[in-house]
This record gives sequence, C-alpha cells and structure tokens, in this order.
Amino acid sequence: MKRVRNTHQASPLRSAILAACFISLPGLAFAQDNPSDNTQLLEGIQDGERVEITLPDPEKQLPLDDLRKFTEVFSRIKAAYVEEVDDRQLLESAIKGMLSDLDPHSTYLAPKDYEELEESTSGEFGGLGIEVGMENGFIKVIAPIDDTPAQQAGVQSGDLIIKLDEKPVKGMGLEEAVQLMRGKPGTILTLTIMREGENGPVEIDVERDVIKVTSVKSRMIENGYGYVRLTQFQAETGGQFTKALNKLKEDHGSDLDGLVIDLRNNPGGVLQAAVATADALLDEGLIVYTEGRIQSSRLRFSAKDGDVMAGTPIVVLINGGSASASEILAGALQDHKRAVVMGTQSFGKGSVQTVIPLDETHAIKMTTARYYTPDGRSIQGTGIKPDIEVKPAELKELDSRPFFTEADLSGHLIGQDEKTEGKDKDKQSGAENQASSIIDRDYQLRSALNLLKGLQILNRKGAGTVQ
Repeated sequence: MKRVRNTHQASPLRSAILAACFISLPGLAFAQDNPSDNTQLLEGIQDGERVEITLPDPEKQLPLDDLRKFTEVFSRIKAAYVEEVDDRQLLESAIKGMLSDLDPHSTYLAPKDYEELEESTSGEFGGLGIEVGMENGFIKVIAPIDDTPAQQAGVQSGDLIIKLDEKPVKGMGLEEAVQLMRGKPGTILTLTIMREGENGPVEIDVERDVIKVTSVKSRMIENGYGYVRLTQFQAETGGQFTKALNKLKEDHGSDLDGLVIDLRNNPGGVLQAAVATADALLDEGLIVYTEGRIQSSRLRFSAKDGDVMAGTPIVVLINGGSASASEILAGALQDHKRAVVMGTQSFGKGSVQTVIPLDETHAIKMTTARYYTPDGRSIQGTGIKPDIEVKPAELKELDSRPFFTEADLSGHLIGQDEKTEGKDKDKQSGAENQASSIIDRDYQLRSALNLLKGLQILNRKGAGTVQ
C-alpha cells in the first residue's frame, strides 16, 4: 500500500462514507486483511490524504454475471412456473443442486436426512426390530431381530405385512413402509399380517422401542476357525469387533487356528471405527492417512501396540459392495501383510465426507479429503484388488456316491484309530452342522477356510523337527 500526499482536502462527509465502507466490508471491498493497514488508511483519509488502494484480483471475486443469471432464473421461476413456489423451497433446491453437482457423495441434509444419518452411524433408532423386503407388492418379514419388540410380540420370518395401522401397504414403496414402522419409542403400531397356516389376517400390536443394530456378527465355522461378519462401520464397531474376537477365543479355549473377516457388501461408515478395527489386529504402523485442502482434513492414524489375535492367520473377504471404511480396513491389513485379501475387486470409494452442521436440524455432507493406504495407494476409483481372486460360484457335487473302502470288507483288520474316528464323528454338534451348511453354500467362504487350513498345516510342519 502506498500513501501519496494530495493537496486536495477530502470533505468530512466523503471521509465518513469511506470510513463506513472500510469498517463494514474491509475484506470484500478493499482486501485489507491487516488491521494496522486499515487503521493507517482511515487516519490518512481523515488527514485529507489521497490514498492509493490495491483492489482484489477480479478473477478471485464472485462472478457478477453468473449471480445476475441466478437471480434472473430465480425470478423467472417465481413468475412463470405452473404452480406457485415458495422462496425457501427454491433456495433449498439451489443448495442441494450446488452440492450434488460436486460429486455423488456431497449432499444437503434436511432435518429428516440429518436424523437418518445420525441413526445409521450410531446404530440406534426407534422401531420394531425386523428385517424386511418386498414380495408381490407386500412387505415380507425376512427375520425379526433377537430380543426386539417384534420378536417378543410374535412376528415370524415369512410373515407378509398387508397393513400398517389402517394404511394398506399394497403399492407402497419399501422406504415409505420402513419410515412408517419407525417412530418414537413407546408408541404402538398394529401390524396386519398374512401367515402360512392361518385362515385369515392376523393383527399384532407391537410397541416401538430403541433398536440397537449390531454391526458385528461372529461364530465358529469349524473347530479352531472363527468367522466375523462386519455389516457396516458404526460408532461402536471397533469395540464390538474386539469383544467378538475375545469371545471366539474363549469358546475355543485357546488361540484360533485362523480367522475369516467378511467385508462383502459392507458399504462403509465411520472412519474412526475402521481405524479401531484395524488397530485391534496390528502391533504398529500407519493404518490410513487423508489428504485435503484444509489443515483439518489432513489426518494420520497409526496403530497402538497389541494384536488381539497374536499373529493368527487372517483372510479378509471383499467384493464390489465393499466400500469406503471397508476398503480402509482391507487395505491396511493387506499393506502390513497381516491378512490375505480374497474375493473380487472392491467398490473404489476413496474419499472422506465431513458432516458440517448448519444449525440444530440442517447440515451439509461434503467431500473434504481423499484417503490413502499405508503404502500410499489411493483407493478412489480403483478399489482394493484381492491377493487371490475368487468369484462367487454355486457348488455342486459331481459324484455323491460313497466309495467302497477297506473298512467295508468283511473281516478287515481293525485300524488303530478306526474306533476313535467313529466316536469323534458322532460328537459333531448341531451348530457345527449348521456352519458346514453355510460353508457348502458359500464358495468364497469355503475357499477362505481352505486357505487358512493350508496355512495351519504349513505352520505345524515348520514348527516341527526332522529326525
């Protein structure tokens, strides 16, 4: 800024007007960000000096022509649209368009959307506790969730819901029906259902309650081999994951021989939950880092000391439905050589969305960064490539007839372990039979289990000594 002495004295009125401009719009009108410069400028004007001001770069200012275009469109809609449109509705639509045009994940969150987002990340909502789908225009109960109002009221898998209170569901969309079933805990919803074996419709009153959705499901799929399914990443997923692993070890009575982590069709969720899940399996090192334009979007997350599974071999299953936080977990375990990633290529959503509240009921969800695996790989658009590609397939036995063996010969010499093996087979539990049935239907899961078994065989051989 240069100050030049001028012989012409500024009038008091003109000085007052200019002073008002500087005070109210110092950044916009004159780009004076330094308070001391502004003070010197005001003093110079009051002293009658002529001041030379450097105006901001026009290319960095709001485009006036485009603003005029916006106001012109706004006024045209107001004047000529077939129905009268409220100003607030038009402005809200403009905000939605501004965000949605950036990328598929940036959006404006109206009160209803904001509430649903909070529910999905917290894993809690007011509802009945049933998984539902559509069948022939009606709502079909896939399964009531354990220990929920729906299960306690007697809702069963396979029930067809034909009315919600007095509203017929025929022709109603699934999303609309789900919204009607959700509501304030303590309120009653009457379900009119058709059930196989019943002569007519059955009415069931269900009292809504707070439903907690568990994002982690676990079980033993074979003796010594655990299975953990992560359906999405919610705020409590990291803690639930660690508890599930400890429970599997406790049930087995010792460390597991292998673990399958199923991330198939997991759409992602809370970034910190994925970090906590990876941290449970890593002793040290970078888990993920993000890069964005602003400082707050540049983050690094590293593992703390301690592997819950103590080096147990792990296979991670992914597919095209594994996205975002799922890819963070799979990428971290893959880069650290902590797990073998199996399945098909993941979705490829490598961007981070930040929810920025505007007030108590409105917010915007905006992409603020890209995330990278520990080795610096960007997942955006490319996804995670599995170490071993295994595509889904249906299994069919080519020959199920039993083979004729030595043990079938009359008077055969009894083998040393023959009696023991027969007893062991009789001990197989119903839970193991159920797990075997699941494995038989899931080719990718069976492939993961076979790989873990092979690794365990090699580990046992490597630990032994040759005489």
